Amino acid sequence: MSADKYSDDIICGKNSVLEALLSGREINKIIISKSLHGDNKLKKIIELAKQNGIVFQFVAKEKFYCYNELTHQGIIAYTAPIKYTDLDEFLKQPHRNASLVILDGVEDPHNFGAIIRTAVCAGVCGIIIPAHRNAQVNSVVEKTSAGAVNHIPVIKVNSLTGAVQKLKNNDWWIIAADAGAEDNYYNTDYCDMNFALIMGAEHAGVSKSLLKLSDFKVKIPIHADFNSLNVSNAFSAIIFESVRQKTLILETRG
Repeated sequence: MSADKYSDDIICGKNSVLEALLSGREINKIIISKSLHGDNKLKKIIELAKQNGIVFQFVAKEKFYCYNELTHQGIIAYTAPIKYTDLDEFLKQPHRNASLVILDGVEDPHNFGAIIRTAVCAGVCGIIIPAHRNAQVNSVVEKTSAGAVNHIPVIKVNSLTGAVQKLKNNDWWIIAADAGAEDNYYNTDYCDMNFALIMGAEHAGVSKSLLKLSDFKVKIPIHADFNSLNVSNAFSAIIFESVRQKTLILETRG
């Protein structure tokens, strides 16, 4: 049986499986290699599986051969597909000084997973992705995010322009990362507003239609004769600048 058949409904690796269990993600079964050493993480996984009535089996290492490209670490959880969040339901919730990230054509699942992990660490309250021409949540994304995908709403929409317009109608400000922008990212004030940060793919950037809808455009100054930063690195720089600014304000007011 090929690994591709399960690319959207398995979780690989100790960290990812443990995070999925801790978050309450629906898991059907866990298989564990008989050659895997019983460290504290594995013991915790087994403990949580027992508590939640999840079937787990110790199997021969040969069972994992078709998953070798996924870096499974000798443990795989078969899970229900991730439940995407509806944008309208998300907007019904109260948000104050919150942030979102919108991915416009980020097709590399490793970049997607890295962005999810950074977003959770930075306190971002959701990620919006298009249903087409963008990486979707699968086992590679789950693994790269180190299980962080279980701790943040992922909102899938048919139209990014429609989603952005809906955000604007609900008092969200739109910021686009654009190499051609006049303003550096650290000169923008991210405080006292809800904002959505649009990140585009390295080869294409943010689409023209979304740039037109943006309230602000920011760039990262590049001091080298090179194309651009990796999109996940660029996202980290911008989003943690917003965190820095908000932290300073809180410290000043406190």
